Amino acid sequence: MIKPELHRLSLTNPLHWIATGFGSGLSPKAPGTVGSVAAIPLFYLLQLLPMPAYLAFLVFAFVIGVWACQVAGNAIGVEDHGALVWDEFVGMWIACIALPQGLWWMVAAFIAFRFFDILKPGPIGWLDKHCSGGFGVMMDDVAAGLAALGVVQLAYWVI
Repeated sequence: MIKPELHRLSLTNPLHWIATGFGSGLSPKAPGTVGSVAAIPLFYLLQLLPMPAYLAFLVFAFVIGVWACQVAGNAIGVEDHGALVWDEFVGMWIACIALPQGLWWMVAAFIAFRFFDILKPGPIGWLDKHCSGGFGVMMDDVAAGLAALGVVQLAYWVI
């Protein structure tokens, strides 16, 4: 069953469609996890880009995400509603920067990202509490993505 406040969204509005991760955030159970999983197939397309283009796309996706999450949050009436999962997309894509080849590395990036996104340790939790609007929605997941990136790259380097 869709939560009543979500009826204020219009998936024909491109910003609402983006903010909900192309509708993946409307999952009744664990929308953040579903959004993170939905980001993976798009990563496999994005990884074909040269690194400078990949990073430029991440900046573009972040800026669009700030705007989309602000507009969708205003429509719902909840600033950081669980259905807004574009931040999970961007966070996963950050966690996957220069991801080593192999399914296990994708699993590691996913687990590390979800760990930092859910538990929000240290600066991630601070960002979550002190940043607001679409920027706030996006920033804690950017930080979680960066932390996951660090863990995955460190693990690759050690192994």
